[in-house]
Amino acid sequence: MHAHLGDRLIVESPTTGVVRRDGEIIGLHHEDGTPPYDVRWSDTGDVTLVFPGPDAHIQQAGRQGSAQDTDAGTSGPEPARRPGDVGRRLAAVRTRQGLGLEETARRARMSPQYLNYLETHASDPSLGTLLRLADALGTTLLALQGGDQEQPPGQGQALLHPRLRELGEQECRALLSTHGVGRVSLTTAHGPVVFPVNYDVVDEAVVFRTAPGSGPAAAVGSDVAFEVDHVDDAMSRGWSVLVTGRARAVSDRDAVRRLDDRAHTVPWAGGGRALWVSIGIDRLTGRRIAPADDA
Repeated sequence: MHAHLGDRLIVESPTTGVVRRDGEIIGLHHEDGTPPYDVRWSDTGDVTLVFPGPDAHIQQAGRQGSAQDTDAGTSGPEPARRPGDVGRRLAAVRTRQGLGLEETARRARMSPQYLNYLETHASDPSLGTLLRLADALGTTLLALQGGDQEQPPGQGQALLHPRLRELGEQECRALLSTHGVGRVSLTTAHGPVVFPVNYDVVDEAVVFRTAPGSGPAAAVGSDVAFEVDHVDDAMSRGWSVLVTGRARAVSDRDAVRRLDDRAHTVPWAGGGRALWVSIGIDRLTGRRIAPADDA
């Protein structure tokens, strides 16, 4: 019998085949994955050291249906592991607090292997586990679960050692093309205003669709600024890109048809929005906040 962190230990009745108990393997005692294992039982949340008997087998993490022992043969290469939102938040809070994996695990009364698993794999830890981690990290259950995502962005804590750097033109262009909503800023008779718009980047210009006579339509014929950004509260990092240029109405029918055909969505605000506005990219700048040791 061989297991990996995150696999499930299934204990069945030797006579009926009914699952009597199951739990998540959160600690290994041998590098080759052979028993014994530290198992967190689903029914109680308790962690015990287990030497599996003949009525037990391993269910690999992420595999559905009836599981077989992992030493029954090769199952191909292990899939790439990616952390889930909970894991990213755990790692971010732990890093901001300046806590190591071992110390955090000790405070939360769990094995360091299991904490490492939570931070590096998509997982669904129990409520009790999250409560212990929130207490150990001096944060809230709501924050670890992402329940604060409806709050305005940027309310997370700053990085321990942040670095603000200017972005090059190519990186700005790459980031600009990844988003679908940005903000166009212009000056009106009532003063400066900012409008959020669905946009795309076509032929070296930012384009968006609006209704004639609307607020954003007032950009036509003026020099404007267009901004897009991303804030990652879980990781306390983010970036912004700023375009300045002349806005004009797209009047050529073929050009309008091409823009209509390639639009990835209808306007979020609904209604008739037949005016395409194009902002030439005269100046392009950007900045990024990341950890000081980030490459």
